[in-house]
Amino acid sequence: MRQRGRHRRRRRGRALRAFLSGTALALTAAATVISASQATVTHDGPGELKPLTAASEVAELRLTENMVPQASLDRLAAGMGRPVGVSAVLEGADRTLRDAIDCSSAERRALPAAPTATRAYCWNTDDTAGWRPGAVTTSGDADDDGVWGSNRVILSGWSRSGGGADRGLARVGFVNAGDLGRLSYTWALLAVPVDDGRDYRGLVSHVSGMVWYQDKLLVTADDGDRSALYVYDMNRVQRATVAADAVGRVPGGWSAHGYGFVLPAVGSYELSGGPGAPHPSTVSLDRSTAPDSLVAGEWTLDDGDRGARLWRYPFSTAPGHAGLLATGPSGRATASEAYTTKITGVRGVLSYDAQWYVTRAAGPDDEHGTLWRQSPGGTDRERRSGDDKDGGSGAAECGAAGRHSCWSTQTESLSYWASTGEVWTQSGRALFALPLASIDRMSR
Repeated sequence: MRQRGRHRRRRRGRALRAFLSGTALALTAAATVISASQATVTHDGPGELKPLTAASEVAELRLTENMVPQASLDRLAAGMGRPVGVSAVLEGADRTLRDAIDCSSAERRALPAAPTATRAYCWNTDDTAGWRPGAVTTSGDADDDGVWGSNRVILSGWSRSGGGADRGLARVGFVNAGDLGRLSYTWALLAVPVDDGRDYRGLVSHVSGMVWYQDKLLVTADDGDRSALYVYDMNRVQRATVAADAVGRVPGGWSAHGYGFVLPAVGSYELSGGPGAPHPSTVSLDRSTAPDSLVAGEWTLDDGDRGARLWRYPFSTAPGHAGLLATGPSGRATASEAYTTKITGVRGVLSYDAQWYVTRAAGPDDEHGTLWRQSPGGTDRERRSGDDKDGGSGAAECGAAGRHSCWSTQTESLSYWASTGEVWTQSGRALFALPLASIDRMSR
């Protein structure tokens, strides 16, 4: 049954106040964090975004939608048992994230210097060792009131690093965020149905981008089969019945690499723009557009000679197409807006109210990365005030030398929780959040 967080205004107000009350996190005790009060504003930088206007350039961004046949999904469910939803997964949340005060100094170094995080937690070392952190999305993406059913949820993507047969396997941490003083979580394996739904394989991909919109979860894929994004249905979570390292059908039932839950893909979006098509390595949701849109960015070399392309796809408003991209009669999704940025080594991208926020990982001589705010041609506010000498870009400065490297070491996605005004992301074992307004204040 589809779980949507549509509540009366009074109930939503009480839930939001409870969600926010008593949870602001002071990180001034962390010796490795530079106070936001020490940061100033920079007007140097990459300048404004340059629009892509040539039809051939925009055509390279097209995606083709391919949905798994319903018969295959039904066959898999018949073999594994009735699918469950998010609430059932959260009931199995038997692990707890550590508060920032319990994080090691090395873990806290992943936090931004400016602006500072207002909430921060660390993942447990025993079940994240050998795993690479990736994207974050939340129930604030899934529904505009920030609630999925009665739950406030954070999803965290990870992929298996190192060698071995499980190299590259992808999983998602389901975090119960109803009480920000105690975040509990459990894991679900990401999978792809095979053999017409008689079995499934693990998704082999670094989860560098992930967006939960309505009842669908869109995940970036780089496993070599031209799939740009895989699509998962949050109401079709399957329970594993055998606790083994194997993935798929095993003697006696179904295994998900030792996890209790598995998410089988219900579809994918394949690259269809030709040999020059950029692969979306980071994605986020923008609720300030009409309709809501999926924002994407490509990965480029940190020290390369060109910046990245940034673009967006509108989400569908057609009946029966909930949570999926808008497509034409040929099943293709076309970018509605596209730009290039001079920033190299792009990791995360977010867009809201015509502002774009782009992160770059820390360089070899930097302790922190960089977060730039960019706009196409500068904002209306800048033009009215005459304060557009930055050419539509800005970033915080920090430290005695006024460096721009003030952001987290490496954040591969940014997720804006509109109902709370916070941006959530993770770097290393640190999961953290801060107000979008604080980013805007320090990058003007």
